[in-house]
Amino acid sequence: MTAAEGALLLWIQNSVRVSWLNPAVAAFTRLGNKGVLWIVLTLALICFRRTRKLGLTCALALLLGLAVTNGVLKNWVARVRPYETIGSLRNLVGPEKDLSFPSGHATAAFAFSWVLLRRAPKKYGVPALIVAVLISLSRLYVGVHYPSDVLAGAVIGILCAELALLVARILEKRYGRRYIRLMR
Repeated sequence: MTAAEGALLLWIQNSVRVSWLNPAVAAFTRLGNKGVLWIVLTLALICFRRTRKLGLTCALALLLGLAVTNGVLKNWVARVRPYETIGSLRNLVGPEKDLSFPSGHATAAFAFSWVLLRRAPKKYGVPALIVAVLISLSRLYVGVHYPSDVLAGAVIGILCAELALLVARILEKRYGRRYIRLMR
């Protein structure tokens, strides 16, 4: 699998990358660094009573994703970055400090955007999901992840979002009005 993924990354580098687009994609990929974009949006949702429950659900999804991705899988799998193993692959954003599998950028992006897609109006959920996809694909473009890293991160993000949504439904069902008052 890694050989095919390496070939795909080299194809992206040699056939898709263009010099005028590189700075824009590198800047776009940095939007996902440390999950700051998603954390800021989550905190903004928590600040307003009307969106507090949605924001807390996003926060839970992000925390679950962080625990699974950075707390468990990156250390367990211990996959090095593709630019470290594919000699002719050029990394556009400088060396990353952590391991490659799974993509934390994809995990956080999909955890947040999936909750929004499922619980917010489509005019917010769909653009968030598009940004998640673009940030995830940018990780391939800049050469810091294998495709399976990004795919696994997206799946983990969606699963963590679904678990957070389930927890929110259970709390709402169990505590009813008391839970809703707590969210105000």
